[in-house]
Amino acid sequence: MPELPEVETVRRGLAPVLEGQRLASVRINRPNLRFPFVPRFVERLTGQRVDRLNRRAKYLIADLGSGEHLILHLGMSGRFVVEQIDETRQPGAFHQAIPRLAAHDHVVFETAAGARIVYNDPRRFGFMVLVEAGALCDHPLLAGLGIEPLSNDFHAGAIDRLFAGKAAPLKAALLDQRLIAGLGNIYVCEALHRAGLSPARPAGTLSGARRRAACARERLAGAIRDVLTEAVAAGGSSISDHARTDGSLGYFQHAFRVYDREGAPCPTPGCHGHIQRQVQSGRSTFSCIRCQK
Repeated sequence: MPELPEVETVRRGLAPVLEGQRLASVRINRPNLRFPFVPRFVERLTGQRVDRLNRRAKYLIADLGSGEHLILHLGMSGRFVVEQIDETRQPGAFHQAIPRLAAHDHVVFETAAGARIVYNDPRRFGFMVLVEAGALCDHPLLAGLGIEPLSNDFHAGAIDRLFAGKAAPLKAALLDQRLIAGLGNIYVCEALHRAGLSPARPAGTLSGARRRAACARERLAGAIRDVLTEAVAAGGSSISDHARTDGSLGYFQHAFRVYDREGAPCPTPGCHGHIQRQVQSGRSTFSCIRCQK
């Protein structure tokens, strides 16, 4: 499933063609994705201006001129494709690094400026939800989300507060969307390795006034921010279905230090360990038990 960097990459690709533009037409090619479309979905969107395209955790949120909000989630295999329409209303030439079957083009938006934005989702685990004006913050999808790891609210002090008294493994705490929103398995593994912290370490050990705890949470906060920033700059990681809105692939996977590198030598200078894989809460964790403590 796309994580924060992939979703932010998609947002940045869509924003130039959607923000400030009116949706001249909207077409749905089936009655549902993961969930059924809300009543009058097409009518409520057609003719609306997209004032702003935001990201919250792993969700895209389009603020509409009507005051309503469109929440979009990519699921496992969803992606947006941006095409330009020529004067005959035909899509222009478009290069795709990942083949796309038109049978999986489930939603098509056309802007008054001539852009065609196609939502393609073979597995249909993604969804689109329209939220009434004034109800966004209280919506069940967003109400319980934690702080954004790329925001000014995220720092070592926030980790101290969030992890205080928590006996859960550090990796599980980082994946808890109620604490920190948007982190996923790949980037947690990468950040923990950079910070030299074991994924099995109790999260509460990073809290408190002890010097070692303070240093550990400083390293972790910096590693999380650096990994996410680098991944966004690289266009995310194309592990399975993720592609940018122009069809090209992200390439941060080439910079992985530990994820999916079981048996490889640890890249930490001076460490002679090897990357090991273990299962935590049903997910693969990759780490070096020699230098991650």
